[in-house]
Amino acid sequence: MTYEPSVTVIAQGRKRVDLGRTTFIYDASRFLLTSIDLPVVSRVIEASEEVPCLAMSLKLEMPWSESFSAGRRFRWLRPPSDSPGMATGETTVEFLSACCRLVDLLDTPQDIPFLGGLIQREIIYRILRSAEGARLRAIATLGEQSHRTAKAIAWIRANCAKPLRVEDLAEIAGMGVSTLHHYFRVLTAMSPLQYQKHLRLQAARGRMLMDGLDAATAAFEVGYESASQFNREYSRLFGQPPMRDIRTLRSPSAPALESVSNR
Repeated sequence: MTYEPSVTVIAQGRKRVDLGRTTFIYDASRFLLTSIDLPVVSRVIEASEEVPCLAMSLKLEMPWSESFSAGRRFRWLRPPSDSPGMATGETTVEFLSACCRLVDLLDTPQDIPFLGGLIQREIIYRILRSAEGARLRAIATLGEQSHRTAKAIAWIRANCAKPLRVEDLAEIAGMGVSTLHHYFRVLTAMSPLQYQKHLRLQAARGRMLMDGLDAATAAFEVGYESASQFNREYSRLFGQPPMRDIRTLRSPSAPALESVSNR
């Protein structure tokens, strides 16, 4: 699936997320921070019927991050030059307390309009003050290379079925082609064309699984001009040809898919 800018906190269990060739593992002691839209492969690696995996995911509203980042009252950490748009960080007592208070509002829904926003701001503040939040702050800060790269990423996400020319993408981001390539790989662990391919293949998989499209129709819908190329790249990413993969996912023994439950 594609992870949006968000923070995920584990109360029980353990999860693994693969971003390109980079693997992130997080559990009750570490949270997962996603700063930009990232196509990933995610799986639960520790859970049982007695102790199921239990997690909370909070979508991060970028205007809040921007308002914090614009403030001059804090000495913000700068992200390492090679840090990706995803990271795990220590689940501190203060951070966990804010997350628990947010969940507790479900018991008093009348308080959500008044307290929900305040607690979410506290959560974002505590993330931004951490080393892992430095990348999120850079993406939210006008003029930063990460912010410009995020504009290119957003364009691909919104137009993934359209033909992609890296030169046009660099112009959208206001960067040189080689600079865009460098920062794009840093943030997403893949090139712009690989990023687009992952988005297309995941979108096609969802259309076949949820809406019953055949492989050729799904391929053309997401921007492929060749069904055979679609089949090759799909098999390479998901391990088997499209329709066989869909039959496997629909079988009674198949594990529940996170992308389906989110949708």
